[in-house]
Amino acid sequence: MSAEEHEKLFRRWLAEHTGLMWKVVRAFTATQQDQEDLLQEILVQLWSSLPAFRGEAKESTWIYRVAFNTALVWKRDEKRLRVKHAAFLELQELREPAAAPEESREEELVTLLYAAIRQLPKLDASLALMHLDGLSYREMSDVLGLSENHVGVKLNRVRKQLAELLKGATNEL
Repeated sequence: MSAEEHEKLFRRWLAEHTGLMWKVVRAFTATQQDQEDLLQEILVQLWSSLPAFRGEAKESTWIYRVAFNTALVWKRDEKRLRVKHAAFLELQELREPAAAPEESREEELVTLLYAAIRQLPKLDASLALMHLDGLSYREMSDVLGLSENHVGVKLNRVRKQLAELLKGATNEL
């Protein structure tokens, strides 16, 4: 693949699939800064691994796989850094007044949903995100390396877990 083809394909993927990357990012991060950092890391990994794309899977499936794997590695590394920098973060929070932007009811529900998804084990969070994005069981099984039947069983359990996590929160809105 020439450099020109590489850049053209990458730009097209950005135009068509940025939304699914943001879904992965929001599932793995809580703060705006972390979201931007993780998205940047996913884009770097997508750029560098693009020559390995052979077209055997759907583009969106392959992008999901790159995004999820990058997010898993980032989360592991981020936990180690967070422990080291906890004191600094607490000090910064004390100095910066908390801004409470007005959120609509829908935005608040989405925020609660992503917070609940972050509480799930990573495989379950991955399934929830792919389900929200409308992927078929086959596509989910391709990304995660599970059978379609196993995807269906796990997805049913994930729905129940999310319903339980959101039970009290949605009544308060």
